[in-house]
Amino acid sequence: MIQFTLYSRSYCHLCDDMLEQLQAYSPEYGFTVKVADVDQDDELLALYDELVPVLVGQKEGQSQQRICHYYLDPAALKAFFHA
Repeated sequence: MIQFTLYSRSYCHLCDDMLEQLQAYSPEYGFTVKVADVDQDDELLALYDELVPVLVGQKEGQSQQRICHYYLDPAALKAFFHA
């Protein structure tokens, strides 16, 4: 099972775009996406404030991996799926 976390914030068009583009891969790869608002958590804000959106992926039994930020990187995403 693959779980993504998209670190984002409200009223962020780049965040909305990344989520929409990521969801286009769902029929082929099957995964879940959790959206976390960095402005609701001081620790997340400190980590990701200037980088949002940030996409992090995790496969079952493995540690989290940062895939990309600002824009969805299709090559990095596919590399994650096939690793």
